Amino acid sequence: MKDEFLREFSRVASSPDRDLATPALMIARLECPSLDPVPYLRQLDVMGVSARERLVASGCLEDERRSDAAVDVLNAYLFDEEGFTGNRERYDDPSNTFLNDVLDRRTGIPVTLALVYIEVARRAGILIEGVNFPGHFLLRYPPSRRQGSIAPDLILDPFHRGARLSEQDCRRLLERHVGEEAAFDPGLLAPATKPQMMTRMLLNLKRIYVRLHSFPQARNVTELLLAVDPPALTELRDRGLLAYHMNDFSAALRDLQQYLHFTAGSEVDEEGRHDHAQLWEHVKTLRRRVATLN
Repeated sequence: MKDEFLREFSRVASSPDRDLATPALMIARLECPSLDPVPYLRQLDVMGVSARERLVASGCLEDERRSDAAVDVLNAYLFDEEGFTGNRERYDDPSNTFLNDVLDRRTGIPVTLALVYIEVARRAGILIEGVNFPGHFLLRYPPSRRQGSIAPDLILDPFHRGARLSEQDCRRLLERHVGEEAAFDPGLLAPATKPQMMTRMLLNLKRIYVRLHSFPQARNVTELLLAVDPPALTELRDRGLLAYHMNDFSAALRDLQQYLHFTAGSEVDEEGRHDHAQLWEHVKTLRRRVATLN
């Protein structure tokens, strides 16, 4: 990947503005390098105008006590009129992570449907936030902070047509995705930052590519993950392992040596020690192979 592209992605993915669509469409260029983002940004603009018209007609924007009604209007527009839906049949299709495909096909996974919801709501004049919930990305509508009222934040599930979730629903969702031993903490419902949302999308994509043995694509994803979070040592390790699978021995040796250097002396459990030992064996093998190439 070109350094210029990585620098630009790092900039837009970490910028303080609320624009999520631009970095998301840059992720889509992994699959479609010549993608023109303008038509998709315009589509979101048009949808935002349409959603605002419906919110104004319902009186939701003027009445701060009608946050529930605003959610009903947004849900009806996005899921009934526009036809967005969770892709249950092909959940692990990489296209579900590419915003252009989600807008074209009107289907996706929780994080990309959440992104569409947030972007349309923002253009319509309503602040909706992402929630980086374990195993299943969620949304929150914070009327209390937006309007100065004491109304509780609404937690929404974008994959299930914007359904409202109670705390008990969230507890059950956590158990389903993490296990019964998982301890629920209200902090799990904190608003997600833009880098966190981009990271969530990229981690989903990397997992799919690795499972499909699409190692070059997975390696490109790690490049974007490191652009969002340069100190992410697990991505440095994974980039090295992916380079190893692709027989790029010099790059693999560089990344794995750096990873072992940065993690030397850190406290790890027995599984972590086993992983480190395996990586050192890889490094020894790589050193021999690189030496024969010189």
